[in-house]
Amino acid sequence: MMFTEQNEDQQAIPPGWTYNPSTWGERLWLILVAVAGASLSGYLAMYQWGLVASVWEPWFGSGSEQVLHSELSRILPIPDAALGTLAFGVDAVTGAIGGTNRWKSMPWMVVLFGLAVGPLGVVSVLLVIAQAVWLQAWCTLCLVSAVLSVIMIGPAMDEVLASLQFLKRAARRHQPLWQVFWKGERAPA
Repeated sequence: MMFTEQNEDQQAIPPGWTYNPSTWGERLWLILVAVAGASLSGYLAMYQWGLVASVWEPWFGSGSEQVLHSELSRILPIPDAALGTLAFGVDAVTGAIGGTNRWKSMPWMVVLFGLAVGPLGVVSVLLVIAQAVWLQAWCTLCLVSAVLSVIMIGPAMDEVLASLQFLKRAARRHQPLWQVFWKGERAPA
């Protein structure tokens, strides 16, 4: 049986949903935000490593220098901005892998994407709170980075929810959940 494009698009929409959270229109902007976040964090990491002499700071005077050279930024063996670069990079890669039906064909990738995006947003919020409470200094580009990570959470979690619902339906059909999680389902859900 040959499907039309519209039928294929309809099959790609999770049951009970009005749209497909795995389309490129839903994911591409998240990938671009992640790439922008990785670039921004990479710039901040280069400053922390001394590869860049100064950091751009339009509003908070020496706030960026205080934040980026604080004890907080060096709790781990590598600067926090380098970890941000890595996290945004993982967001971009896991957001880009898979097709428009990955919510059901690659649930493991969608869950990995959610695990990459969610904690980055939470850590970003905690670091912003620490800037205000512990350091009493602000870093403009750090705040921008935090905003980028937070705005990715909701849309990324939509796709994760679609995958988790798919897995729940598979469990109800007594399909081997572990196999469905790793191999997905190519047929309509």
